[in-house]
Amino acid sequence: MNDRENRLRAARFGGPQRIPVSFHVSAACWDHHPQDALQELMARHPLLFPGFEKSNEPIRQKYAPWRRAGTPYTDSWGCVWKTAKDGITGAVIRHALADWSALASYVPPSPDEQDGWGPVDWDDIRKRVSKAREQGRLAEGGLRHGHTFLTLTYLRGYENLLFDMVDEIPELDKLIAMVQDFNLGQVRRYTEAGVEWMGYPEDLGMQRGPMLKPEQFRRYIKPTYQALVAPAREAGCVIHMHSDGDIRELCDDLIEIGVHVINLQDLVNGIGWIRANLKGQVCIDLDIDRQSVTRFGTPGEIHEHIRRAVEQLGDREGGLMLRYGLYPGVPLANVQAVMDAMEKYSQHFS
Repeated sequence: MNDRENRLRAARFGGPQRIPVSFHVSAACWDHHPQDALQELMARHPLLFPGFEKSNEPIRQKYAPWRRAGTPYTDSWGCVWKTAKDGITGAVIRHALADWSALASYVPPSPDEQDGWGPVDWDDIRKRVSKAREQGRLAEGGLRHGHTFLTLTYLRGYENLLFDMVDEIPELDKLIAMVQDFNLGQVRRYTEAGVEWMGYPEDLGMQRGPMLKPEQFRRYIKPTYQALVAPAREAGCVIHMHSDGDIRELCDDLIEIGVHVINLQDLVNGIGWIRANLKGQVCIDLDIDRQSVTRFGTPGEIHEHIRRAVEQLGDREGGLMLRYGLYPGVPLANVQAVMDAMEKYSQHFS
């Protein structure tokens, strides 16, 4: 069973061969960790990094312009970003619509030409999707991270947006319609290209609780999510939704929208809560802790944490994936422990 079929079976509770695992090395890590040591770890974990080959040359990252330190970047929506560290997405320092008076003359980006960050080449995307299908790999597409709610915060500012919702400002509905139309254009182009897995990444949670009230989510954001998911579901795509933070109060709504896979954080939401409320209802793409255990714990504690998660959330029929994002600050011994444990326990139900 290849990786594509295994992931699809896990998402659809179709009896995967193993628990799918994904390990993302953020671009900033190559300037933080010794490159030889990091490459050696990757080469020793072929399940996480299939086909990886060590390089004798220094790995130099070509950072996206919004991830280049010190230089402000204006995205497709006219919002100005700045980051303090190469390889890490920063924050908006100038909101395109901080004042509603600018809305009358505001021109949103075209999904034919932009992807939210900058120019997009749909011919190239169609070729990549076609090549993935020809090679038996999963053909994936996805909106930019922060496609709806966060884009509204980028345009208006977080506090302004929450006041808009509380005060039921009529201009907000017009702005949401603009954002929805843009994203819908993106979704349709991906489905026309032939993707079979569609991603909707957007952080909705804080360390405790969501960033907006559930009532506000249902009034302003949920209808847009439903509109964006519908074309991909009709095309037979697996719907994957990512959100960092505590999203427990919103998960029922996400399931109702038609999400097949929810990528959420383990300790922030609680593995016990996830087991009691999500296991068997939706595929859990578990984001392994980056705040405490893997950063400050011992290798033994890391193994135990991942083992317990698999034992509580895993099932032979599927419904569980494991994901980890590596960022600067994690000791190499802990990096190895995460890699070892993910590969080991992915075979737990084999």
